[in-house]
Amino acid sequence: MLEPVLELLNIRDDGLYVDCTLGGGGHSAAILTKLGPQGRLVAIDRDQDAQQAGRERLAQVANHSNWQTVHGNFSDLTGIFADLAITGADGILADFGVSSWQLDQADRGFGYGQDGPLDMRMDHSNGPTAADVVNSRSQEELVRILRDYGEERYAGRIASAIVAYRNRQPFRSTAELRDVVIRAMPAAARQEAQHPARRTFQAIRIEVNQELAAIEQLLANAPDLLNHGGRLCIITFHSLEDRLVKEAFRKLENPCTCPREFPVCICGRKPMGRVVTRRAVVASAAEQKENPRSRSAKLRCFERLIEGG
Repeated sequence: MLEPVLELLNIRDDGLYVDCTLGGGGHSAAILTKLGPQGRLVAIDRDQDAQQAGRERLAQVANHSNWQTVHGNFSDLTGIFADLAITGADGILADFGVSSWQLDQADRGFGYGQDGPLDMRMDHSNGPTAADVVNSRSQEELVRILRDYGEERYAGRIASAIVAYRNRQPFRSTAELRDVVIRAMPAAARQEAQHPARRTFQAIRIEVNQELAAIEQLLANAPDLLNHGGRLCIITFHSLEDRLVKEAFRKLENPCTCPREFPVCICGRKPMGRVVTRRAVVASAAEQKENPRSRSAKLRCFERLIEGG
């Protein structure tokens, strides 16, 4: 989704841009190539390993005079802006979910395709791991996590199988969890195109990292941090994320709470701008072929418009 992102950000060479999810540095590097000496890029990531990998990528593009990386969570974007004395951005980008770079690191425990420790923390310096979740949560809580965050229709069967396994021995590896999930699935479900463990791994990862809460916080704060004409571009990878973004953008464009039958608005709520993407932008056929993960990606964009700006 690189070219659509660059187009929608509408980058000015002297603008200030914030990449909330640095990852391997692909989007940040592309933004940096479009900035002049007066431009500035701030790239954030809660994953310290990803931050270091991104820094190395950016160092190959330009010197450090007009970019910097920050270790932090985009849920604290307001605090990050205050710490850096940033009064407003011309573009903010967030690419949700786990990155391809993270999935490729077996020792981080994000993927079901290779064996590794059952971790899944984006910031592996603190917080409970995926092993902590599957080994300690009640069966009812596991059902809720799998159903609400993975939209897993076999949540009950899988949660029951997880509890039965951990009663014999605790989960330690991604392969253990993957195999338990596969065995718990009906035979027909194991034949579907999507890997049978995908939804379970997604759900537990979201719980471990409190991803939806962080997204809600970003959507509440980011619009206020944009300059006039600044754009907020967000890439989502599943319906839970996309619904949050779509609804937030709708309310930013049309915040009026008056009943439809009222001839004029009396609630006093004013639009913050406009939704640029009436329909979500999806990856081209060529990109989907080259990068299968992009098949589920949706890109949406909102533009801040300040009265008198």
